[in-house]
Amino acid sequence: MRKVIGVGETILDIIFKDNQPHAAIPGGTVFNGFVSLARMGVPVSFISELGNDRVGEILRSFMAENNISSDFIDCFPDGKSPLALAFLDDEQNASYLIYKDYPAQRLEVALPQINEDDIFIIGSYYALNPALRERMFEFLRYAQERKAIIYYDPNFRKPHAHESLRLRPAVIENLEFADIVRGSNEDFFYLFGETDMQEVYEQYIRFYCDRLIVTQGSGKISLFDKERRESFDVPSLTPVSTVGAGDNFNAGFIYGLLKYNIRRKDLSTLDREGWERLIRCGIDLSTQVCGSYENYISKTFAERYAGQY
Repeated sequence: MRKVIGVGETILDIIFKDNQPHAAIPGGTVFNGFVSLARMGVPVSFISELGNDRVGEILRSFMAENNISSDFIDCFPDGKSPLALAFLDDEQNASYLIYKDYPAQRLEVALPQINEDDIFIIGSYYALNPALRERMFEFLRYAQERKAIIYYDPNFRKPHAHESLRLRPAVIENLEFADIVRGSNEDFFYLFGETDMQEVYEQYIRFYCDRLIVTQGSGKISLFDKERRESFDVPSLTPVSTVGAGDNFNAGFIYGLLKYNIRRKDLSTLDREGWERLIRCGIDLSTQVCGSYENYISKTFAERYAGQY
């Protein structure tokens, strides 16, 4: 069976509403999607790092409850597990304050086995961090050598916008490895200072990766693939929280790749109907997540949705 492998941050999100703490939820760009995938019975291998502290215990316990192995988690004795404070505005969109205390040596873990047509995902600042860049490059090169589908979500947020030029070489390197890039219009604005997504694709993405998917909150989803441009409607909804929406779009899309048995060689010949099936899976999961304060789909929804797998 094909599996999904990813590397990313594991963090405890403390969600504030009206400036009061509302919930404490395990999170992380890749991690959120992996919880949803694991709840649907998809085999996942997650590479990350946690401190040997109380927060780390909470996160490791949560992973065990959701069938995510800790075999590839670097549990460091020095430093502390990361925390994120997520402040929801009136439209339930979040702004973040993040607290980290990592040791000097990081991600000292073995690589999981990767086979042809497995799916490898990276994302956020974690995939650009200079302290992790050498290790990240090693992971990407191995995934490419093993002929996995490499999926990249920049998830580039405003707090790092001032670093965009300095981080550009790492972004380009990730794009060169990627088979599919999915990001929000805000990600690309903070990365490239551009609001026209056609220009983003033509000027910054296309030379490195053929396929770009752009989500725009409640707006249409755009697909760019060589000379093709497609758009897909998004159902209207009133969200409880948008935390994890993009991460679960990724999970749904990846689930679709498995469900419809899309292999790496198939990506270049997918027609509109094929892309729409994959994007609809992404919309299904992201819509479900927006209806709760959790960062992932509910176990009930996962069991029902996985009946199709």
